[in-house]
Amino acid sequence: MPEESGRLRLTQSRRIKLGRDFARARAEGQRVVVGCLIANWVPLSSDSPSRVGLITSRKIGGAVARARARRLLRETFRLHQHDFERPIDLVLIARNSIVGKKLAGVEVDFLEAMRRARLLKKPK
Repeated sequence: MPEESGRLRLTQSRRIKLGRDFARARAEGQRVVVGCLIANWVPLSSDSPSRVGLITSRKIGGAVARARARRLLRETFRLHQHDFERPIDLVLIARNSIVGKKLAGVEVDFLEAMRRARLLKKPK
């Protein structure tokens, strides 16, 4: 079933799962650090969808804190997955400052990172 471009679902095809894809984004991609996250990305061909991969280390805290950080980052990507100028593989790494942040705060940091990286579509 083809996915409509305006839908906000985050299907399995939009997630980075393989270690080599994570390593490629880190080795070949570009990087920006803003607030509670680090973003590494690699441009993709125009016919593929943007994908996200998440990294949360034990430095953030216990399993509950890491799971919450992943949920916040995943939701932020889901809401803005169609705002990218071109398809990318995006690896988001949570930093310690994500603990205690609300979704709005994480979203502000995410959008600032994407603006600095010039990955968002130009406003009309």
